[in-house]
Amino acid sequence: MEARPVKFGEIKNFPPDETVVAYSFMSFDLEVVKEEVVQLKKQGYTLIAGGPHASADPEGCLGMGFDHVFIGDGEENILRFLMGERERIFDGISKRVNLNHYPPFLPSKGIYMPIEITRGCPFSCAYCQTPSLAGKQVRHRDVDVIIHYAKLGVEKNRKLARFIAPNSFGYGSRNGVTPNVEKIEELLYGLKKVGVEEIYFGTFPSEVRPESVTDEVLKVVKKYVKNRSIVIGAQSGSDRVLKIIKRGHTVEQVEEAIEKIAFHGFTPHVDFIFGFPFETKEDIEMTFNFIMRIVERYGAKIHAHTFMPLPGTELFRAGPGRLTKDHYRFLGRLASKGILDGYWLKQETLSRKVYEIASGGGSDAPGNRGVRGESG
Repeated sequence: MEARPVKFGEIKNFPPDETVVAYSFMSFDLEVVKEEVVQLKKQGYTLIAGGPHASADPEGCLGMGFDHVFIGDGEENILRFLMGERERIFDGISKRVNLNHYPPFLPSKGIYMPIEITRGCPFSCAYCQTPSLAGKQVRHRDVDVIIHYAKLGVEKNRKLARFIAPNSFGYGSRNGVTPNVEKIEELLYGLKKVGVEEIYFGTFPSEVRPESVTDEVLKVVKKYVKNRSIVIGAQSGSDRVLKIIKRGHTVEQVEEAIEKIAFHGFTPHVDFIFGFPFETKEDIEMTFNFIMRIVERYGAKIHAHTFMPLPGTELFRAGPGRLTKDHYRFLGRLASKGILDGYWLKQETLSRKVYEIASGGGSDAPGNRGVRGESG
């Protein structure tokens, strides 16, 4: 059986009775995926789904027309599927995989992507699908395994390394929070030793949490990385909002981390989520004031998101994000000064669409409630 990525328009070149079309997608892709599924089902293709949305709403995916859904870790279950096993929902939540047993990319086919170094997040942010997809138990890919694949990339002239991690400064730590500075240096030194010339660590898609930012880890990272910014999640400048969304840190902790990042010569690139339906005018003003403070004191740049209610999260029923006139004025002013980036305008529209489609797509089904309970 041959497996390879194709564009949607190319699928018609493959016979339906011999072809399985696999989707891995996020909730904000739902509208496009739903339209494509309708077309492919009419033509008789077998469809399978995995990824964040499928893990959050497996019953909804089956209702859309998928024949089989993979929740949680998919590596072992996709092999079972290819060997002929057939289940409506393949469970990769109750039995998690060892990352070391599976390659992060495929250099033999010239397929590269950021190396996933950590899977799972110990936190329970109320807006995030990661607990449904990856679980709360933190699992790390071993240094020697990462170095092995990085070396294979270098041999193919791939001398750049990026990483996937819910919190890159938590790599190698038992709890996923307290930095294991020795393990991080072992990784970064090893990458340089095998010929990786550009290392991007602590930036997308391997951002950091405020609690994990220490002087020690910043000193080590600075010796090896190419990036001159560190992406850190704040999400709000209101402690009340941070408690509601279960971030697990305070505004004060965020500022302390940003101060350290700036002190060590990095530009703090700070994530914020705007438009929470439960925000008050006071919450919004506190966030605006906090942003201006970190911009003026530490030279921070802001990455803006509009709240999107994602299936499988505690805040799904909060409804779509709503930006006010004050948001438009403030964020527009920052953007005009080159201080702000992000897809916040597009996400406001996506937020409504995701909520409308997912609300009618089975997101209250018993199976979905089970996934939420499993993820904590």
